[in-house]
Amino acid sequence: MNLKITKSAMILSLVGLSSGVFAQDITTDTTSRFSKKDFRTWSIGLNGGMLTHYTPFNNRNNGDFNTPQENWGYGGYIKKQILPGFGIQADFLAGKVDGFNAATATTSEASFSTRIDWSAALKANFTLANLSLNHKNGVLSPYFTAGAGYMSSSSNGRGVVGAPGATTAVSNTPYNENWFIPVGAGLKIGLSNTVNLDFGYDVNFMKTNNFDGAATAANDRFSYAHAGIEISLGKKSSPQLSNYSALAALREQTAAESDELRRALSTQEQNALRDQQKYAEEMGDTDGDGVANKFDKCPGTTSGTVVDGSGCPLKTPTAVVRERVIVTEADRKVVDEAIRNLEFDLGKATIRSKSFATLDRVADLLVQKNFSLKLAGHTDNTGSMALNLRLSKDRAEAVKAYLVSKGANASRIEATGYGPNQPIASNSTADGRQKNRRVEFSLF
Repeated sequence: MNLKITKSAMILSLVGLSSGVFAQDITTDTTSRFSKKDFRTWSIGLNGGMLTHYTPFNNRNNGDFNTPQENWGYGGYIKKQILPGFGIQADFLAGKVDGFNAATATTSEASFSTRIDWSAALKANFTLANLSLNHKNGVLSPYFTAGAGYMSSSSNGRGVVGAPGATTAVSNTPYNENWFIPVGAGLKIGLSNTVNLDFGYDVNFMKTNNFDGAATAANDRFSYAHAGIEISLGKKSSPQLSNYSALAALREQTAAESDELRRALSTQEQNALRDQQKYAEEMGDTDGDGVANKFDKCPGTTSGTVVDGSGCPLKTPTAVVRERVIVTEADRKVVDEAIRNLEFDLGKATIRSKSFATLDRVADLLVQKNFSLKLAGHTDNTGSMALNLRLSKDRAEAVKAYLVSKGANASRIEATGYGPNQPIASNSTADGRQKNRRVEFSLF
């Protein structure tokens, strides 16, 4: 068989099934976040292929024999993956290597046939396919191997090899044991978490010049082009360490965390919108009588109707008597204390319960002395203008609604929101912004 056919056969053995890879559906496994990851690190493989004394490292005469003859060989291995890109494997090989047509011989009929009785080698396996950005479990995994081995072989030959006057007989050497150096490369195709297809090509450098029965000056060598299957051992849900891409796993986990955060933020926004709508329904004044819907016991009163603190029309409207109002220092202390203790839930107009006691004293003051009160809500400049104007108005209205619920006259309380438009300190500092977030009480 000529050299061109031999090379073509080796190339086809490496890429014969690669066209079907892209139709695979590799299932993405899910892992518990931050937990220890389990991997498949042990595997076994079986293969078969072509043995020949031709190698890419032969001299121009193709070693001792010009014409290689392809024969079937078979082998297997056990592999322990130590790192994603590095493993150690024990290889086994058997078969027969033939050749004929001596390179320089007194007879062109010289030939040899060497049977590999057994062969064992320890190899380092370097995997180059752990940098995928899109798949945690790699599909295509190129690799190369190198190691050392020992084999027993038996050669049978016919004829002589060598130049006239310096010939060497092709001898029979039964049970010849020698060291050899195996070097190879290949490609694995992941079919699942458990099964890989394995295509490889090995060159075995013999530490003897008599592997083919012709003891010439140079050591002999032969090649093994093979295809096989690799089965990974371990838990069904665990990925193979040799196919695992930490970069893709980190990318997938980051995307999952980002989606979870977006969902949480969306839920929070929906809850805030629902609370705002509920608050608007409760604290709004649909009939315009100055009493919030939540406290209005007589909804739907005609505009302009004089009502009491519960929103119900007064049977006999009280005559408005203009008199001089005197606000004492004690009155101002009551109001100042209420201002200092006034707190709302973050970003909302809900008054916290710790503020109720001092607001109750302000309500008593309004009832007893018939004072009028102006409530002015203010914010800092964080957020949009529209949001701050609405929040400042809602907080002022919330204070008015509470005071009315305690008996204060709604018609004598004015609630206004100014947003960030009347700061009393700089908004460039946290302390200044805290001072600007306030509700002012003005008795008159």
